[in-house]
Amino acid sequence: MHRYPPIADHGLVGDLQTCALVSAEGVVDWFCSPRFDSPSVFGRLLDHERGGHFSITVEAPGTTVRQLYLADSAVLLTRFLTPDGVGEVADFMPLLPDPAVPADRHTLVRVLRVVRGTVRFAVECRPRFDYGRETHGLDLDGATARFTGATASAHLQVLGAIALERDGRDVRADVELTAGQRAAAVLTLDAPGAGPPEPADEASLRAAFDGVRFFWHDWIGRCRYRGRWQAQVNRSAITLKLLTYAPSGAPVAAATMGLPEQVGGERNWDYRYTWIRDASLSVRAMVDLGFTEEADAFRRWLGARFRDGSTVSGEPLQIMYRVDGDPHLGEEVLDHLEGWRGSAPVRAGNGAAGQLQLDIYGEAVHAYAQAGDLAQLAGYDGWLRFAATVDWLCEHWDRPDEGIWETRGGRQDFTYSRLMCWVAFDRAVRMAHEFGRPADLPRWTAARDAVLHQVMERGWSAERQAFVQHYGSEVLDASLLMMPITRFIAPRDPRWLSTLDAMDRELVSDSLVYRYDPAASPDGLRGSEGTFSLCSFLYVDALARAGRLEQARYAFDKMLTYANHVGLFAEEIGPTGEQLGNFPQAFTHLALITAALSLDEALDG
Repeated sequence: MHRYPPIADHGLVGDLQTCALVSAEGVVDWFCSPRFDSPSVFGRLLDHERGGHFSITVEAPGTTVRQLYLADSAVLLTRFLTPDGVGEVADFMPLLPDPAVPADRHTLVRVLRVVRGTVRFAVECRPRFDYGRETHGLDLDGATARFTGATASAHLQVLGAIALERDGRDVRADVELTAGQRAAAVLTLDAPGAGPPEPADEASLRAAFDGVRFFWHDWIGRCRYRGRWQAQVNRSAITLKLLTYAPSGAPVAAATMGLPEQVGGERNWDYRYTWIRDASLSVRAMVDLGFTEEADAFRRWLGARFRDGSTVSGEPLQIMYRVDGDPHLGEEVLDHLEGWRGSAPVRAGNGAAGQLQLDIYGEAVHAYAQAGDLAQLAGYDGWLRFAATVDWLCEHWDRPDEGIWETRGGRQDFTYSRLMCWVAFDRAVRMAHEFGRPADLPRWTAARDAVLHQVMERGWSAERQAFVQHYGSEVLDASLLMMPITRFIAPRDPRWLSTLDAMDRELVSDSLVYRYDPAASPDGLRGSEGTFSLCSFLYVDALARAGRLEQARYAFDKMLTYANHVGLFAEEIGPTGEQLGNFPQAFTHLALITAALSLDEALDG
């Protein structure tokens, strides 16, 4: 068993309020409860000794392991092929009675089965509450074990031939099954002091398994996309759904925290929150696929942020929130955790929440602009609050900020931030006309045009013949691949094509795209990073729109080869093709969807 398996060697299961990562060796080494952003119960991904894990493994010599999803579902199958037999573990999280109601109780079901010969499984359950900072007690009674901590509890029930043994404050078991035999381990995470869950039996587990498969088959069956790469698009859509907190409709940026952008580096952030930018762009992906309920749920969450106006930054909106809209994301360093492969510091919370990033207003307005029925979604009062924010932006758009990449090297006049302010004004003007809503249209239109003129004059480098990262610089930035996507510039405009050529030469490496060159544009952090998978898919989209279809298709197909064994992407691709950063990243999967749809349409055209 690897001390720290590769980041990509995991599958994701969840119940629409939280999720777990299961390694390709059968180890649950990341699981937070009761929400995505709660402290971890199993966190071995960030510290092999202190993090805790729940493993069902096979350690026989010559064992080969394969992991896959049951088609179009969130049921994960880990298969162990040994010289003496073939066994498998099916992992899934049963759906809650009402996923829209926040719950303390969440259950992970692990079903063991042997399909040929004889297989000996090793079972270990070693929870470590509160990121491994909290001790716990153990009550072991036959086929059940209860782990009790100060902030959470865990209840493990086993069925079949598993005989639990005490191992200090944890439990373990060895179980040998022959062809046709089954066993199961049902782990329920709960609040401290909660009563035991209902006892599980074979019939109830079968019903839960069937219910999970039916839910996902029914949900993905509503997808209206029938083009090329449908399997990859479906998997990305399921991943986005798994990363969305059902009670609020807010998607998190990734399931994890602290996974590095460079092994041993300091770029280790907590991504278990809702970024206005990421989530707003996911609206477009969901709408394009036909998932309007999910898109409208997020827009309602976004509307509540407009109305509440509660931020730590003092601005009308801030760049990220907790899934329930709480703006407080205080950052702390967990010094007791060594980090994945020694990549410290491990941070919980995110201090970037207080940064000024003006692009979020464009993304938020763009999300609203895609509503089919704005009156029903926001109402008159909602529009007034929205319009007041646009009025405010008219006064405040022309300021340096930290930019989309959340740099910690000082504020600049970032071109991308200005681009998205233009989007905010442009879409707001269109919405006021389309829905017949009151607005200061002369002021909004003047602001829109002022931003466009400024970007064309100051964001353009005559020397580079390209749009640049910020005014006064000569640095390229892949975020500007959004220019044609937002319709700021025509995709075959000479200025844009020369920018795309410059990016080809400087930011693209074998079809993979870097965000920017940190050496040319210091961002206040040490170390380097890999190519950014989001940008690689935006590059495909831009190529398709520019009519460079052969190049676009090659780049897209090449990117798909970097997906992990079950079709998931982390944030970045390292220099040797390994996945780096938090995992799986929603932003990357939504960009995959939009690139696939754009390229498919262009190829048909």
